[in-house]
Amino acid sequence: MSKSETGGEGFETRAIHSGRDFVGETGAVTPPVWLTSTFEYGNPNGFDYTRSGNPNFRLLDRTVASLEGGEFATCFGSGVSAITAVVSTLKSGDVVVAEENIYGCTFRLFAQVFAKFGVEIRYLDFTEEASLASLSDHQPALVWIESPTNPNLKILDIARVAEAAHAAGAPLLVDNTFASSYLQRPLELGADLSLISLTKYTNGHSDALVGAVATSSEEWQEKMIFAQKALGLQPSPMDCWLTLRGAKTESLRMERHSENALRFATFLEEETDAVTVRYPFLPSHPQFEIAKRQMSGGSGIVTVDFGRSLDDTLRIVESLRYFPKAESLGGVESLCCHPASMTHASVPKETREAVGITDSLVRFSVGIESVEDLIEDVRQALQS
Repeated sequence: MSKSETGGEGFETRAIHSGRDFVGETGAVTPPVWLTSTFEYGNPNGFDYTRSGNPNFRLLDRTVASLEGGEFATCFGSGVSAITAVVSTLKSGDVVVAEENIYGCTFRLFAQVFAKFGVEIRYLDFTEEASLASLSDHQPALVWIESPTNPNLKILDIARVAEAAHAAGAPLLVDNTFASSYLQRPLELGADLSLISLTKYTNGHSDALVGAVATSSEEWQEKMIFAQKALGLQPSPMDCWLTLRGAKTESLRMERHSENALRFATFLEEETDAVTVRYPFLPSHPQFEIAKRQMSGGSGIVTVDFGRSLDDTLRIVESLRYFPKAESLGGVESLCCHPASMTHASVPKETREAVGITDSLVRFSVGIESVEDLIEDVRQALQS
């Protein structure tokens, strides 16, 4: 995929060339890190205080907007900071209708923070037509989905959900973290907001925390700029610099992640006794056709239910050599996560299990190593 859906310069060209500016008279090919808390008043670019803006923020904003297919983007200190920025625009009495399988920290923010301020959250299964048909009944102020979801990798028809949300008078936010800007662009499918944890595939090296919200709405862009400044949600200049560096190779990495993950998922499905294997580009995936339509690759996450006891599952995970047990994903190195005890530990057990997050579920973030080594690693862990 070398061209954007709207034509013009290809993704790879924009990833490499959109973030080069403010280099002054030096002609630096790579812009520096502006490690300053404040700026002299009256400078030509209007910078005053890094909480309100910094050249590194602006370069990353510009690049993310381009890669996401939007007019604007605002970067924040993490993906959760980006979530906070959006939800902070709501008021007491507002209803958010969300996909039932969402990121554990998103669930926790809604349940333990914003519920105290009167924001109500209601969960639906957005793969069900009945959920879309009933959306207007909830009178939502915002519709919130992920696709693929974390960790079950449900694929939601973004264009169809956008149509239903707009018919209900609500904007649609899509968390695009698991897909990446390279493989999927929610704004081009009808979403109003595309939220992404740049920590993951955009940065790709597990060495920075940054989040972003992309949009083509001037009104939403103004809200995001206000939240960044007023709530102190800004990223660090160094993390923006690292993420901009990572974005330059995002296309190459995503192609390798997707290639490795498909082979890895095929091995798990065909050569192990796993109860279920979920990967968007496996033909056995329940939403395989939707995934092929709205994503250009399956990305790097594979979720497996081994059907074992909790103790056996943890022993398998701890026997792996090339999959450190760690939260996060999307780096060049492979990782594994046990959602029930890690990313979704804040979700009540009965709620977790109702959406398929069992004690035997394992989420693999498949890196760009030799896939034969990754397969052999899991084979030996299962045998041991």
